[in-house]
Amino acid sequence: MRGVLISIFSLAVAACGGEDAPSPPSPEEATARTIAQGELVGFTDEATGAQVWRGIPFAQAPVGDLRWRAPRPAPAFDGRLAALASSGRCAQMTTPLDQAQGIETGLLVGSEDCLYLDIYAPAGAGEGSDLPVMVWIHGGSNVWGYAGQYDGSRLATDQGVVVVVIQYRLGPLGFFAHEAIRESAQTDLDRAANFALLDQTAALEWVRGNIAAFGGDASRVTIFGESAGAYDVAGLLVSPPARGLFHRAILQSGGLDAVPLEAAEHGAGDVINPAREAAAEFAGSQDAGALRAASLDAIFETYHEGFSFGVELPRMIADGVTLPPQGIRDGLTDPDWFSGVPVVTGTNLEEMKLFNFLDPELVRSWFGVLYTARDPDFYDALAEYQSRVWRINAVDRMAQSLVETGHEDVWAYRFDWDEGGRVLFMDLGRLVGAAHAVEIPFVFNRFEFFGRLDSVLFNRANREGRERLAAAMGAYWAEFARTGDPDTGGGSFPEWPRWTAGGRLMRFDSPEAGGLEIVEGVATFQGLADDLAADPRLTPDQRCAIVARIELWNRPAADRVRERAGC
Repeated sequence: MRGVLISIFSLAVAACGGEDAPSPPSPEEATARTIAQGELVGFTDEATGAQVWRGIPFAQAPVGDLRWRAPRPAPAFDGRLAALASSGRCAQMTTPLDQAQGIETGLLVGSEDCLYLDIYAPAGAGEGSDLPVMVWIHGGSNVWGYAGQYDGSRLATDQGVVVVVIQYRLGPLGFFAHEAIRESAQTDLDRAANFALLDQTAALEWVRGNIAAFGGDASRVTIFGESAGAYDVAGLLVSPPARGLFHRAILQSGGLDAVPLEAAEHGAGDVINPAREAAAEFAGSQDAGALRAASLDAIFETYHEGFSFGVELPRMIADGVTLPPQGIRDGLTDPDWFSGVPVVTGTNLEEMKLFNFLDPELVRSWFGVLYTARDPDFYDALAEYQSRVWRINAVDRMAQSLVETGHEDVWAYRFDWDEGGRVLFMDLGRLVGAAHAVEIPFVFNRFEFFGRLDSVLFNRANREGRERLAAAMGAYWAEFARTGDPDTGGGSFPEWPRWTAGGRLMRFDSPEAGGLEIVEGVATFQGLADDLAADPRLTPDQRCAIVARIELWNRPAADRVRERAGC
């Protein structure tokens, strides 16, 4: 009982405010490096022995006249750069996920001066080490998130890779389609609409030119990302400016949707806040100078629509510059657009439980600390069908189309770990389960990610199993980065075979729950609809409620299952 009370107390304290910031590390001469911008120095992580450099600018600050332009090369350092702390966030609205760090939701935070990256390398890595490089693109619906959330030191030291974590413009600063911006372009890339993808491309260019000094091999660069970061990885796979800057790609819980340029600019269908409409509100003008002079407050207030992640706007715009005009999915089957590199794509078994857990219609809160599902069977069923839609779109349809058009280097996975701990009557194994983003701590082998939930989600009882699973996932990810084939994770684990036309993926779970297992078959909307129609857990009204919730998120998917479900 004492342990239970301590856990409850720790949750309550975290809910009320963040902990005091740790003192900054001391620079170490062994980490001094000289690159094109000048000399910089980092530090050694005490827990892992990794060499770390944080807050390195990879492009000019996109401020003033550089707002809504392609990033320009980074300037030289002003003296020796002490690369000891991650940069502040790119401008964004805080979200419910910030509450885990004691930060209020709905605040505008961050800056436009935010194009920085962090580097993690094994001890002793330097010029000539030629280690594979893994460039992480964070998630957050492309409107939220920052590099400081992620610590790549364990992944770097465990697997002998160089990890780079990047930031990029978010929300309306990262995705904006407007004729005044195109007409005022100074370069061809300035005519884009996905400035976030151009930021990521600039970071990859910086990596190509500088990563050798930190021990990395610029000819073996893997881009990997989760959620919106995986969407961005998909975009980079078909983005001409990024071609040749990376050599493998991993998509964790991503997708392939893109908004047509015309809809992003002028509006169509369900598109919220097209650029011309928004510009009239925040700038009172369609003039490029007025748009670039508008305040951040005015811009973000225009896009604030009650969306749970702060802003709602067109993202991943098929602009014909950074993305194919026909969109990402069709671009992947077009050799004129697809980069042709090896690809890993996967999802989590219960993706949507992260979002459903935050929904008061589905989950009851006790004292703002303990949580229970209002209807546990419906809660599980809803997450199952929503998450299957995610898998169909992000894994099976993508893998099938790539293989059918002759691209054989495709691997797929499903992450099933659902052994989160419990406190009294709150069972995170069921409430959170194998939810969206839960795989990230396993890939990074660092179980400090969900703030106040960490101490319950990752406990002593599940420690041995999750650490063994983390070792396997890190090894497969790193072997893919080394060779372009996850294979046996460097010789320690079962072979991970390629996707075939009949469907084949690796299931990741703890040894106690079956461990690593190959699962055959292709997930389809027809199979989902048949299962939903016959699900004994659900009443007819509940089946239709599930279809309605799928429609809120993915109307085409709902349309494909509605009739079979009797709705």
